[in-house]
Amino acid sequence: MMNNDFPGGVWPVMLTPFTTDSKVDYPALEGLIEWYIANGVSGLFAVCQSSEMFFLDLEERIAVAEFVKEKAAGRVPVIVSGHISDTLEGQVHELTRIAETGADAVILITNRLAKQEESEDVWIANLEKVLQQLPPELKLGFYECPYPYKRILSKKATKWCADTGRFYFLKDTSCDIKNISDKLAACEGTNLKLYNANTATLLESLQLGSAGYSGVMANMQCRLYHKLTSDYTKEDLSGLSDMLILSALIEYQCYPVNAKYYLQQEGLKMQTVCRTKSHTLLTETFRKEMAVLKRITEKLEKEYL
Repeated sequence: MMNNDFPGGVWPVMLTPFTTDSKVDYPALEGLIEWYIANGVSGLFAVCQSSEMFFLDLEERIAVAEFVKEKAAGRVPVIVSGHISDTLEGQVHELTRIAETGADAVILITNRLAKQEESEDVWIANLEKVLQQLPPELKLGFYECPYPYKRILSKKATKWCADTGRFYFLKDTSCDIKNISDKLAACEGTNLKLYNANTATLLESLQLGSAGYSGVMANMQCRLYHKLTSDYTKEDLSGLSDMLILSALIEYQCYPVNAKYYLQQEGLKMQTVCRTKSHTLLTETFRKEMAVLKRITEKLEKEYL
């Protein structure tokens, strides 16, 4: 059985806009959803780390997921993460609530299922316990979230998950083409598709069979990532890939504050307020760097789109 419900292409890790008093800004969120869809995304990944999920309470996570699903309905699929509890019991409760939002798939965080020092066998055993308490028809996925620590799936763990038939989406953050290649081999012939979060390995991973991109820069250069993931087999896009790799260094600035600032330059009515970082970190120098990114992006769009 092959996975046809989750198309290849760009799946942005969604931001959560906030008002000046740090409440979820739903009008701005609706504008962001429309921006993503207008710029060619294949689906939306809501309530992830870029959404500041560890700084949203459960009811906020549920409300954001429901809102995104409602506004995107009939246009693109929506996957949702957001289980942040340390205990398996707490996670099952969160995952059950998230599933009730009508998300097309519920995404499990790989580092929630075992402590950093615990083995892969412990991780698989804990995953089995969680799966036993979730409806068997519920479509699931994985996100190798970097916080609070990064747990990268091995080929063995990926194959175990793929062979259950329950997993459809894997957001890879390994930044390691060998690990990606191993995972793709483990996923072959199953429902599970791999979406790369890392620009430096993206083009090569697409050529090896990954389904697309699900990373930070889709919040800024969405149209260009749509081009790369859609047309890499039709024309030589190595030059575009090289420029996207250099552009992606901006991730290390003050994300997600800088992404919200960039989207302001795209015309979105959104504050730079975040709960994870102070918006005051966006210095004048950083703003100038973001202006350069905008100019580079516009030049690349004229050349490639």
